[in-house]
Amino acid sequence: MKVVLKELTKVFASRNKNDDDIVAVDNFDFEIPDGKLVGLLGPSGCGKSTTLNLISGLEKPTQGKIIFGEDDVTELPPELRGVGLVFQNYALYPHLTVEKNIMFPLQNLKGEQKLTKEQMKAKVLEAAKLVQIDSLLDRKPGQMSGGQQQRVAIARALVKTPRVLLLDEPLSNLDARLRLQTREEIKRIQQETGVTTVFVTHDQEEAMSISDLIVVMKDGVVQQIDEPQKVYDNPKNLFVAKFLGTPPINIFEGYIENGKLFIGSDTIFDISCAHKGSVIVGIRPEGFIVDPEGCLQCGIKNQETMGRDSSIIATHQFNLADTFRVIIPAEKRPEADAETVNFYLKENKVFIFDKETEERIPFFVKRA
Repeated sequence: MKVVLKELTKVFASRNKNDDDIVAVDNFDFEIPDGKLVGLLGPSGCGKSTTLNLISGLEKPTQGKIIFGEDDVTELPPELRGVGLVFQNYALYPHLTVEKNIMFPLQNLKGEQKLTKEQMKAKVLEAAKLVQIDSLLDRKPGQMSGGQQQRVAIARALVKTPRVLLLDEPLSNLDARLRLQTREEIKRIQQETGVTTVFVTHDQEEAMSISDLIVVMKDGVVQQIDEPQKVYDNPKNLFVAKFLGTPPINIFEGYIENGKLFIGSDTIFDISCAHKGSVIVGIRPEGFIVDPEGCLQCGIKNQETMGRDSSIIATHQFNLADTFRVIIPAEKRPEADAETVNFYLKENKVFIFDKETEERIPFFVKRA
């Protein structure tokens, strides 16, 4: 089931007459392909949960349309849209068993959709097996771990065979190990069912690891939509570049003059670029190559070895933070007592941004 959002906008009236209204979602245009898992990614307050609530019908748009397949569902109430919802707090009934919790949506079906008790039990078992909790049907939520409770919530959302599955920060309440395990399970379940899924998160690692497409949002506005790796490799602007990546991208003051890119007095590349003057230079942590003849000289604050990789905590006068992090192969790390290190840079890991608009500036490295 494809989902189409057309000029979707949601404005919340300000409670204070002197303040402007709040535009939570601003002119969102996007088609979610049938059977894909799409991650809505961005910081708190960017509009991702509001977008999810608009798709589900929990919020009504100020303008725009929401289309499931060929059906305009903009005015339909949530119960008639065929959506399955999973929230971060699970929202399970503590006094009911797992079986009863999963069965609850089926008990509200009416008319031609109404099921017999045997049919409901069969559907519950099918959903429980899908999320691998079929041996826990007699337990109550209080007797289960957070990860198991989240699986119950997912099974309850899937039991009605929804047209669209909506997950709002579903892993936020889990510890690190369970988050990793559960996100793998969500991806497996989505692939097995083929249900179109929208996954809301502020955690870029979560979004990049399980999503077919990610939508990066800021202040209600879509910044970029693409496959996760393509967004990482080709950020549209400085916000996207900074938001994606662990460790985060390193930001320097730079300038372009006479066909050369400079950071301070260091010539980074000979380039072909329409822009001249001051720019912002972003370099991914893995974009540095240690070489005594390297073009960029940096100070060393500390070194950390993590198995096959080493992390250098470095300094540079024109870096916009006190320190920045470089990831290199462990065998290439400088001597332990070294105070400076020189780097060449990988051109595909270097991005240039306009200092005013923060939009990415295209450039090509000239070959000698």
